[in-house]
Amino acid sequence: MSAAAALGLCIALAAGGPPLTRLPLDPHLPLDRFTLAWTHSVERIRWRETWIIGTDGSLHAGEAVIEGSGAGMEPPDDARLIDGHWVYTPHLPPQDALTLANSTMTGPHDICIAGRCRSLFDIAPGARNRPVRLFPCPGDALSSGSTTAPEAGTAR
Repeated sequence: MSAAAALGLCIALAAGGPPLTRLPLDPHLPLDRFTLAWTHSVERIRWRETWIIGTDGSLHAGEAVIEGSGAGMEPPDDARLIDGHWVYTPHLPPQDALTLANSTMTGPHDICIAGRCRSLFDIAPGARNRPVRLFPCPGDALSSGSTTAPEAGTAR
């Protein structure tokens, strides 16, 4: 992917195939970061992770925020407690894609862009209850039909 290409976030079924949708919807608007938010299914604690879409075609972990703690959810040693939220930067290598369960048995993931959040169930309704992959894509991914999700095993 060239550095000059407008970047976006593609959402595809984890099983493979072309993107179901691209964010932002306007292919001429670049997207260089997004926040993934969800509520822990057992502890009912909100998590947020900011991801940067690199011109290298990878996702880079940015700031993460945990709105509390609970069993199996201990913040890392370098987390800072700010206004009751644990804030840290995950120590992860660049990711080709993120895989999400996208199950209706738990609350949906929210994808937030420029402060506006939407449920993954609403963004890609055809993928409800089916694992999805989020990955960087060029601005014309849906119109060109040439972008497919990266191979399994590259996400967290």
